[in-house]
Formats: sequence, C-alpha cells, structure tokens
Amino acid sequence: SWIQKLLGCQSTAGVFLIPYLLIVIVGGIPIFFLEIALGQFMKAGSINVWNIAPLFKGLGFASMVIVFFCNTYYIMVLAWGFYYLIKSFSSTLPWSTCDNEWNTPSCIEIFHHQDCKNGSLANTTVGNSNMTCADLADARSPIIEFWEHKVLNISSGLDEPGKLNWELMLCLMAVWVLVYFCVWKGVKSTGKIVYFTATFPYVVLIILLVRGVTLPGAYDGIMYYIKPDWSKLEEAQVWIDAGTQIFFSYAIGLGALTALGSYNRFNNDCYKDAFVLALINSGTSFFAGFVVFSILGFMAAEQGVDISQVAESGPGLAFIAYPKAVSLMPVAPLWAALFFFMLLLLGLDSQFVGVEGFVTGILDLIPGKHYHRYKREIAVAICCLLCFIIDLSMVTQGGMYVFQLFDYYSASGMTLLWQAFWECIVVAWVYGADRFMDDVARMIGYRPFPWMKWCWSFITPCVCIGIFLFHLVNYKPLTYNNVYVYPWWGEVIGWCLALSSMLCIPTTVLYKLFRARGTFKERWAHLTSPVWGAHHLEYMAPDVKALSPLSPGTDDNKVIIFESVM
Repeated sequence: SWIQKLLGCQSTAGVFLIPYLLIVIVGGIPIFFLEIALGQFMKAGSINVWNIAPLFKGLGFASMVIVFFCNTYYIMVLAWGFYYLIKSFSSTLPWSTCDNEWNTPSCIEIFHHQDCKNGSLANTTVGNSNMTCADLADARSPIIEFWEHKVLNISSGLDEPGKLNWELMLCLMAVWVLVYFCVWKGVKSTGKIVYFTATFPYVVLIILLVRGVTLPGAYDGIMYYIKPDWSKLEEAQVWIDAGTQIFFSYAIGLGALTALGSYNRFNNDCYKDAFVLALINSGTSFFAGFVVFSILGFMAAEQGVDISQVAESGPGLAFIAYPKAVSLMPVAPLWAALFFFMLLLLGLDSQFVGVEGFVTGILDLIPGKHYHRYKREIAVAICCLLCFIIDLSMVTQGGMYVFQLFDYYSASGMTLLWQAFWECIVVAWVYGADRFMDDVARMIGYRPFPWMKWCWSFITPCVCIGIFLFHLVNYKPLTYNNVYVYPWWGEVIGWCLALSSMLCIPTTVLYKLFRARGTFKERWAHLTSPVWGAHHLEYMAPDVKALSPLSPGTDDNKVIIFESVM
C-alpha cells in the first residue's frame, strides 16, 4: 500500500537496498503471489480461504487479529494528516515560524551555520535570534516543535497518558466516517475511488522531487541514500529491517490480499498481476526515497548535523521532512494543502484494504441462512466503532507511545514473518506445492515458473524463520526516539499483542486434532482434506468432460463431475 512507502523509505538507505532486493525476490513476490492466487482459487476471505487445509484455519484467525490491530493504529496517520491539512489553510504555515505559543526558546527558523564557521565566534549572536553560535547545537527547528509540542503534545512516558487532544479526536472521528462510507458498499465502490487515490500522489511526488533536488545539500542526501556502507551487511538488524519492511509494505500476512484476490475472476492472470504490482510497489518506494533524502540532505546541511540525525524513520518522517519541503516552496500553504490531501488519500487507500480484508473475513463466518439485507453495512460500522474506541488511547498526550507499541509488536516484524512461514508450509507441504501449481495453471491457463514452487517449499520458509530467529536473538527493548525506554509492563503488553495472533495457529491445530476422532493418521487425513466450494464444480467441470460421453443434463454426469472434483 502507498502510505508505507512514505513512512518507511528512509530505511532503504545505502546498503539496505541489497537485502531489500534479495528478500523481494525470495520472499516478497512469492508470498504476494501465493496469497492473491489462494484467494482467487478459493473465492473466500482470510479465514475460509484455509478450507484448502482446514486443520490450519488458525492462519485465518491470526491474519484477522493482525489486520484488526493494523486497522486500529494505522488510521492515526490519517488523523495526523487531516490535522495538518486543516492547519495548512492559513496565510503562514504554523510549522514554519517560531512565534507560536508551543515554541520554546530553543526554536530557530534559520540556523546560520555559515556565520559560525570560525571557532572564535562561539559567543556571537546569529541571525535575528538571541542565540549564540554555542547554542546552535541545542537549537530546534519549528517544524519539529510543531510535531512534538502541538500535534502530539507528548508526555514523558507511557505511564502518563495525560489528557485527550480534542482537535485530534475530531480529526480521528472524521477519517473513520470517511472510511466507513467508502467501504460500506463493498469492493466495487472502493475500486472506483482508488483509481484517483492511487494515481494523484505521483503528481505531487514529482513536484516535490523537482523542488527537493534544487535545494543546497540535496546531493549529499541522495548520495547517502544510494551509496552502500558494505560493513552494515554484517549487522542482523539490516536484514531484519529489510524483511519486515517488505512484508509490511506488501501487506503480506494481513489477509487483505486473499480477500481482494477472492473478488477476481477465476481465470484472471494473477501471476502477471503479482509481478506488476510488486514492481510498482518497490519502484515507488525507491522513487519516494529520492524525494525524502533530497529534503533530508537540505535539512542536515541547514542544521549542520549528520543526515541520520535529522528525522527518524516512521511517522516523524512524513510529518517532518515533507512539511519542511512544502514550506520552502512559493505559495507554501497551497502546496502544504495539496501534500496533506495526498497523504490523506494514501492513508485511505491503505485503510480501505485493511478494513475490507477484515470485514470480508467476518462475513465469511456468517452462515448463508442468516441473511440480512444490511449485514455488510452493520459489520463495517461495528468494526469502525470498535477501532475508534481503542484509538482514543492514541489521541492523548501519551498516545504516541501507545501507537509505537502497536506498530512494533502487533502488525509487523515477528508476527508477519511467523504468518508467512506457516502459509508457505501449509500450501507447499500439507496441500502440496505441485498440486497448487496445477490449480494455478487451471486458473490462468499456463504453469508459473518453477521458481515459485521452490520458494514456497524451501527458500521462503528458510528466509522467514531465519529473520524471525535473528529478530529474537537480537531483540532489544522498545524505545522512543532512542531516548525513552519503555517500562517492563509496556513490553508485556506488546508481547501480548504479538502472541494474540501468533498463538492462533498452534492453538487451532491442537484443538482440531483433539476434537477429531480416530487414530492420529486418520485425524490428519480428514482435517487436511480440502473443503471445496460450489464454484470449483463450475470451473473444474471442463476437465472431466472426456471421462464420459454422458449428456450434460443426466444425473450420472453430475455425479462423475462432483466425484472427480472432490
């Protein structure tokens, strides 16, 4: 989805591109294709899609938990973007000056490092401020102060939630209402909206890139982005970051891809689609990196610090680097409004997919006999309302700490790697990689390159479990801005969020095996036999026409078709 590219592209600097591309080839694309093809073949959401091997239906429940958490905290990016959009409608952007009530004495609009090149001028006053050259080391940009002191009004820690930010809460409510009315009628109405929301951002990014590369320091920023530091390849964290970045930006393990794939025609060429979408996804991330690092290079040159110190990756990147860029343009409020309107569209794009995936999975669980005319609308409303109630904890003064807790534990990193590992194992070894390749060939009319089968069977599971173990071995306590360390009970909450999805898989397997009858071999055979849907009879029927010359309308012919498919 689009928004991850803006929030995560700072990570794709230098040597990061090497493990990023490797894991795209051996992990990202194979699982991306697997989930789309599985949804298209089974014509079901994230839970019922695992009727292909009912014993492992816990994979569906796990993806539902993950996407629910993701829907819950991810919409805060939209709320922040909407807040910035509203603040853009002013003659002077509030984050471009230091004369606001939230600014501190350390705030300075222009750093004037060129006036302090001579070491003997340490006590010289710079620019129009009351700061001396010695004070510049602790100076703060107005855009950083606007983010931390006005938007977040951040407290000292997770144990101090503070008061609700009513402005942010209203923005949050507004974006949830937007999401509801865009998703409630289903994927057809959402698809029409996405035509605009997915293409308009490219126009804005190109404009920002043209402006960014003309700024002083932009060359250094871009070189920092593309020049690799080979020594960092030895660091496990680089590989962990690459794996988690790809899995999150490709929306792997969330159940959203299977839900959207289920809406495809049975004979849609999902193999080609997977490669095209993956190329656009990673290509856009790479392109957005040039925009970001040209701006970060300018900010680093302006402040006289290293680029890595200008802005951390994550939400701060979108709400510090990009707003700085638009503030440097002519008619800055207009460009700010365009950018944050774009950001709002990007967030809606991502949120549509998550909510659609969750609601599709829930509706699949409701038996057809319990039909209700407005069951979809009611399900979407309950989902949005429940997420909104949880989100209230993220619009307090300590809300950023809660947001980061969800982001770090619930829907990225280990949970997605664990999910992807089991998806490959179930399809390749329980259902059968060759068997699934035959199913794909039945849908698209030709057999995919064997590389996919090799990845599902051997390479991708090894990559997933390898990065997963690296993550565990190199685990470090969660911090905010590399300064605040989360308390032990905060980490316990985080691990509960992670385990709530990860334990769905083994728990469901044990429960189903325990409840089944017969020997272990009989239970296994019964619980791993696919449960086919009615559409399989329709689309697979041509393959058995040659079995008998019976006329199409006879009961005997129907029995032959049915038994052959089963």
